Amino acid sequence: MIINILAGGPEALLPDLTEYMEGNVKWIGVDRGVYTLISKGIAPAVAFGDFDSVNEEEMLFIEQHVDELQRFKPEKDETDMELALEWALKQNPQKINLFGATGGRLDHLFANIQLLLKPILKEKNTDVELIDLQNNVYMKSAGRYEIKKSPDRKYVSFVPVTPSVEGLTLTGFKYPLTNCHIPLGSTLCISNELIDDRGTFSFLEGIIMVISSRD
Repeated sequence: MIINILAGGPEALLPDLTEYMEGNVKWIGVDRGVYTLISKGIAPAVAFGDFDSVNEEEMLFIEQHVDELQRFKPEKDETDMELALEWALKQNPQKINLFGATGGRLDHLFANIQLLLKPILKEKNTDVELIDLQNNVYMKSAGRYEIKKSPDRKYVSFVPVTPSVEGLTLTGFKYPLTNCHIPLGSTLCISNELIDDRGTFSFLEGIIMVISSRD
């Protein structure tokens, strides 16, 4: 099962959501993202939020179209997105995609990026990816991974999340690396490109963020 979570980020930054509807997919709405889903003809299985970003008419519309509505007070310890992601991880899906998580306030953006660490820190075997119109972002702990070339996201960047990433090796890339030490704050691995249909990245220690982007 794949769980798609749509938050309330700017609609202009959303990819074509119809591309993520095939197979065993469950949609979750977060705050204004619930209204956006319903407006696009997608029925959310569950809705989360304090709904401080919708008006009374929109809230009534949401209540009429959602069977399971988990509403919270604005004064709480977690963001709406974190509450939705925690719920999604408990369902043990194969993958979770986060949409509507970029644009607008930088504190929200950084909070949502940090949420990509949750399955790693909880040792959950679930991939979590943040997706918008221009970028795909995910994080990995030490290991060896394959990455496919994307026709519309040619740039691939690797950013350390921990104080360092040890033993980074890149194969199939325009700028390959072998057993390289990458400290936090380094820009060495920004804007690489795959030269083959598939490449690999591997490292021995740390946590790395992988960003596939287009201009």
